[in-house]
Amino acid sequence: MRVDYDVLAKAVASLTKGESDVVSLMATVACEVHHSDARFDWTGFYRNVGDDLLKIGPYQGGHGCLVIPFSRGVCGAAARTGEVQLVADVEAFSGHIACASSTRSEVVLPVLGQGGALLGVFDIDSNQPDAFDQQDVDGLANILMSVFGDI
Repeated sequence: MRVDYDVLAKAVASLTKGESDVVSLMATVACEVHHSDARFDWTGFYRNVGDDLLKIGPYQGGHGCLVIPFSRGVCGAAARTGEVQLVADVEAFSGHIACASSTRSEVVLPVLGQGGALLGVFDIDSNQPDAFDQQDVDGLANILMSVFGDI
């Protein structure tokens, strides 16, 4: 069953209301999103630590890559361009970093704080090909903006 983004957004809003610590917010969002849909095998954040570098943040699922430069992979592309990366087949994405060999498709959204500052990226991997669509992008973007937009 696919996630109901309206219900998920309300649950996340309720859990994060009044919290301003970025890591706490990331942990809560990663957990709630991960458990909302069986398509989501790995769900988490890579934090912008400066010098065009992302470091793993709170996540759910198996291990992830610890460090990703902006110049590499799907997460790096999202951080570098500031654009959502919707990848139906990771094998067809030039420069894909295989943190888990089971990943077949991926969606990565830039996470922007107040004034458009890049806090990091939100990454969801699936073992199913072509698992994500524009409905996922829109639902996730809405949640991320409501949680991190004022940080």
